[in-house]
Amino acid sequence: MPKFAHIDSSGLSDLEYQNHILQGVSRTFALTIPELPPALRDVVGNGYLLCRIADTIEDDAYISIEAKTALAKQFLYICEHNSAECDDFIHDFTSQLSTKTPEAEIDLIRNTQRVICIMRSFPEQQQVILRRCVRTMLEGMIYFQSRVSLAGLDDLGKMNSYCYHVAGVVGEMLTELYCDYSAEIASQRDTLLPLSVSFGQGLQMTNILKDIWTDHQRGMCWLPQDIFKQHNIDLSELPKHAKTKDFSLAMQTLIAIAAAHLHNAMDYTLQIPRQEQGLRLFSLWAIGMAQLSLRKINNNLSFTSSEQVKISRRSVKATVVLTRLASSHNNILRFLFSLLNRSFPQKHQLQFSTHNLPVNKPL
Repeated sequence: MPKFAHIDSSGLSDLEYQNHILQGVSRTFALTIPELPPALRDVVGNGYLLCRIADTIEDDAYISIEAKTALAKQFLYICEHNSAECDDFIHDFTSQLSTKTPEAEIDLIRNTQRVICIMRSFPEQQQVILRRCVRTMLEGMIYFQSRVSLAGLDDLGKMNSYCYHVAGVVGEMLTELYCDYSAEIASQRDTLLPLSVSFGQGLQMTNILKDIWTDHQRGMCWLPQDIFKQHNIDLSELPKHAKTKDFSLAMQTLIAIAAAHLHNAMDYTLQIPRQEQGLRLFSLWAIGMAQLSLRKINNNLSFTSSEQVKISRRSVKATVVLTRLASSHNNILRFLFSLLNRSFPQKHQLQFSTHNLPVNKPL
């Protein structure tokens, strides 16, 4: 991500600030959101920033789970009830942030009030969609943060649930916003929603695989124990298995699952009406970059750093150009997708599990 260009944002309107900070906290979304129809750009950008604030609560390895829970409750209350509480949230959060927190994320937290004010300006139905996403995400994050360790998640079902609460729910949010925007898309809601969850899981699993060593250094692991136990691997001792055939076989199983979810992501995208090229490009660029990352991981299973499987700017540009040219041509898009899929392990038959969390009380 390019270095954040800090400016005095006091003279910017709230929407101008939102567009500015998107450049700092997400290179990908700063690229894709402008492709959306004007009626969706602001609300999707705002939804992303709300999720980014939630994600920052989860990501900071130096904040205790008790403090994260308190911050999550504060943020949820602000979103759902009273934005006047923002000052306390901002103070409590920024005073606990790690010194390693990117400057753009700190700036975003300091401007939480602006993000909430923009949300409150949207029609009520859009606000309901955004708030549901934030609540589901926060509840899932806190549940899993209280159980995270180097031992990994219990099984693939738990990994599915984790991916749903940090990414699949975002796919649902986008789909609900698309349905609110277009009656034609709304007529396909029942088909699109399950695919949108799978879409989110494909993107999230790719990130988990790419970041396994970074996460390990932070004392956490999001990999499923059952997949690795089949190959006699104890995830708490992952580094000693990193160069083994058994590790490669377990990784290939997860790559096949992620690839199957990305296949669903393509099906999701091709269900979007051809004339909605902005919506299609928004999805296609994310799929293309995930496919490229997954291919790099598959071609270098013994990687020891996410930098070793990082996709190049040239690859990103090629993805943008090719998908823009082919965005309304389903057969060409499927052909391009299959080219990236050629080296992946055999397609995995997906089994979906419930995403409900066994929690006694919500936040």
